[in-house]
Amino acid sequence: MGSVGAYAWSMAIGDGAFHKGQPIWVRQADGSAREGVYVGEGETSAWFGGPPTVYVVYPDSESGEAVAFDRITARDG
Repeated sequence: MGSVGAYAWSMAIGDGAFHKGQPIWVRQADGSAREGVYVGEGETSAWFGGPPTVYVVYPDSESGEAVAFDRITARDG
């Protein structure tokens, strides 16, 4: 009962439908789409609930953000 191993487990968050470095479209609030690159899954949605999020980078501005998963679609490289 005093073993720490009894309470510890490993956890991996997979990339799912997209892979790191994949070119994507990110739907903007005005309905337009912006070119982005998929970086990975947002961990906060897995731990704290809420809609699934992903991290994206925008090559045109060299900036990034976390966005809702349903805002991204694959695009040809």
